[in-house]
Amino acid sequence: MTERPAIVVLTAGGLSLARCLQAALPDAEILGLAGRVTEADRSFASVTGELQVLFQAGRPIVGICAAGILIRAVAPLLADKRAEPPVIALAEDGSAVVPLLGGHQGANHIAITIARHLDIEAAITTAGDRRFGLALDDPPSGWRLANPEHYKDFAAALLAGQSVRIEGKAPWLRDTALPLAEDGGLSLCITEQQVEGSAARLVYHPAVLAVGVGCERGAEPDEVMQLVRTTLTDAGLAEGAIAGIFSIDLKADEVAINSVAEALGVPARFFDAATLEAERERLVNPSDLVFREVGCHGVAEGAALAAAGPNGALLVAKTKSRRATCAIARAPAPLQASAIGCGRGSLAVVGIGPGEATWRTAEAEAALTQATDLIGYSLYIDLLGPLAAGKARHDYRLGEEQARVRAALDLAATGRDVALVCSGDAGIYAMAALVFEELERGARGDWNRVAVSVVPGISALQAAAARIGAPLGHDFCAISLSDLLTPAEVIERRLEAAAEGDFVVALYNPVSQRRTRLLGRAVEILSRHRPTETPVVLARNLGRDGEDVSVIRLDELSADRVDMLTVVLIGSSATRRVVRGDGGTWVYTPRGYAAKESKSSEDAA
Repeated sequence: MTERPAIVVLTAGGLSLARCLQAALPDAEILGLAGRVTEADRSFASVTGELQVLFQAGRPIVGICAAGILIRAVAPLLADKRAEPPVIALAEDGSAVVPLLGGHQGANHIAITIARHLDIEAAITTAGDRRFGLALDDPPSGWRLANPEHYKDFAAALLAGQSVRIEGKAPWLRDTALPLAEDGGLSLCITEQQVEGSAARLVYHPAVLAVGVGCERGAEPDEVMQLVRTTLTDAGLAEGAIAGIFSIDLKADEVAINSVAEALGVPARFFDAATLEAERERLVNPSDLVFREVGCHGVAEGAALAAAGPNGALLVAKTKSRRATCAIARAPAPLQASAIGCGRGSLAVVGIGPGEATWRTAEAEAALTQATDLIGYSLYIDLLGPLAAGKARHDYRLGEEQARVRAALDLAATGRDVALVCSGDAGIYAMAALVFEELERGARGDWNRVAVSVVPGISALQAAAARIGAPLGHDFCAISLSDLLTPAEVIERRLEAAAEGDFVVALYNPVSQRRTRLLGRAVEILSRHRPTETPVVLARNLGRDGEDVSVIRLDELSADRVDMLTVVLIGSSATRRVVRGDGGTWVYTPRGYAAKESKSSEDAA
């Protein structure tokens, strides 16, 4: 089980139990039904829809609800039991916990963990687990079953009374009720070698192999993958025993190395040159040329040995292909690769929307969940609520945008997973452009190796339009009235072009305490090209406490009616204001369908 568990809560009464469970399942995310559960890590609107999304994403589900709700939701998705994630039902009063699906994909383990925490008994029904005290097809972290397709027949023979012998050493097989015998007809084989399994022989690979890789910049992933697999095959070693792919930090952004790790389902981890050079005396093939180029005498051998640790040993010395090298070391015990060296750092520039949790995208939620560090204006991080819990916070004030970006890149360059938090959309008057500007201007190798992504959010202009109707139904543009970074004459020139082009205009940063003149100029310029009664939407504090959306006329727009938390939508000459049945107002800009329909009628006549 590697995906983050989701504790699904459908009632307010279940939230306290969910919070209690986070002590037993510290990585779990609490998802609450919108309208019923407040202060969850994330809200959702559709119970069935959310459960199906989680199930298809492979996330373990702990539903604090009736078992039937879970069963009905995921039943249409059931296919291969070996690929189905754990699904566990937990009574709202904490009196019963039942693994429904994925018993041998971690569900039994999660249920037992919950039961111990709540001092109850898990309703485990799997025969092997109950009789022998372990799940042979769900080994602990650091071990892999090589032939799960044989487990069913093996378990049947075991339950029928056959004895079993253990070939090799596996501490997790101690203190069980397995019917052990030196001459057992069944066997459990523990090895890093390539060994055939069968219905009478389950093969387990401990993650003790550290694969060191070096390559030229831009080497083809297929070449490096072929080299790794050939090296393993020639040495008789199993892919399932690989703990990770290891290299020098200069290669953290190398596509080939990261692709090989992804294909093998293991982490890619990296060391600095000094760490690799410390392995100099253990190298079989030290190279002065490599030292002159990267500061250590061997990348592949050095990385493999550094990962395997001081008690590890080189099994396969450096082998070569045209543009890559590979070496393999063996550790004395399974390795936790994620704790070795450092990973390739990542920076996600995340737009969280106007602030309301239900307006955050699933991609934004995922990026924030994955992050180790959150960087941003304090208000924006505060808006995340429980999503910010347990993260390292790096708070900045307004006006410290460059400092924010540089700090984010510095942190990510050390291997951290950083989320740079922006309101609205990350690429619209937010931080994404500045990130790329700093990357270009800085030209720093460590920054350029960071995996940078931009996660979109609902922009203020989208949210304002949705609240009032459809004022952006036809062509529109956005203009910031802040002259801190853009000269005032440039802003006025853009206002003239927008007015002449008859665009609906979204005005960002309309005024500040010292800056009000440009809003007056905007009204003056736009009034020359559209009627004074043109609808203007003022949307303030969207998605937050104190939200206010109102509609005025263009000739009523003045600096005293807006502030920096207001986005202003000024209609085009075609924008309409419509009185609703309840006395409220809709604003929309027609696309031209009425004219199209009229023309079609004329053509038909």
